[in-house]
Amino acid sequence: MKQARNRLISITLIIEIMVSVLVLVGIIYASYFLIVEIRTFQTQLFHMSHFETFLEHALTLVIGLEFIRMLMKHTPYSAIEVLLYAMTRQLVVYHTNALETLLGIFAVACVFAIRKFLYIPIFEEKEPEAAEGKQAVGLNTIRTFLHKTEPEF
Repeated sequence: MKQARNRLISITLIIEIMVSVLVLVGIIYASYFLIVEIRTFQTQLFHMSHFETFLEHALTLVIGLEFIRMLMKHTPYSAIEVLLYAMTRQLVVYHTNALETLLGIFAVACVFAIRKFLYIPIFEEKEPEAAEGKQAVGLNTIRTFLHKTEPEF
């Protein structure tokens, strides 16, 4: 039973990697059209609708990249980042009425509050296991070392 569970976990991780690769291929493909759109934007500099379309496509690509990070990292923090980018894109790109804009700003503020006050570091990157009796140096150890103000002798 445990072996079947481990295989199922391995299969789901492989599928996640495949989905991430497909999304990355789509982002690379769409980036080409974003570059072509820059040329169009240069010739029609004063048309705001072209700039809004360009901005919409660029922010969509950024959200796609954050989505890939979320799939690879498996942390609540990366999911919150994707939500922030998606909501911010909605606020920046689309022109809504005042009430919808206010609700969007409130939603972004709520996500920032969740990130600030309900953030639990134990869910984030874990320390690597000690290898062969030696303690491995993890990210938290490095962060602690870099933030010290007094040198140790």
